Amino acid sequence: MNMTSFGLILVGVLLNAGAQLLLKAGVHDVGVIQLNWGSVLSTGWRLAFEPHILGGLTCYVISVVVWILALSRVEVSMAYPMLSIGYVVNAFAAWWLFGEAVTSMRMGGIFVIIVGVFIVSRS
Repeated sequence: MNMTSFGLILVGVLLNAGAQLLLKAGVHDVGVIQLNWGSVLSTGWRLAFEPHILGGLTCYVISVVVWILALSRVEVSMAYPMLSIGYVVNAFAAWWLFGEAVTSMRMGGIFVIIVGVFIVSRS
């Protein structure tokens, strides 16, 4: 895999991870979403115009374009496992931004993901 291909994959992964973080920030601002018919319309409008939600959706759209560019250069069996890097990024970003826990069990899982991505990237 050359640097351009790896760069596209990494940008796609980071945009995807950023989208998740923005969506979380958006629902944090909106609050817990109740699943009942009385609030569907009002909640839908609040979500549709919440800036973090819009930013997250924009990141998703851009990440799809970048991902298509990456897939035109790299085998999907090589590229797709690289999405796992997003789990690592999000775990630490969620800890830093939202105060979410990074337990020893999660750290073990993150280590396994890193080793797995390394192995796939060397194949």
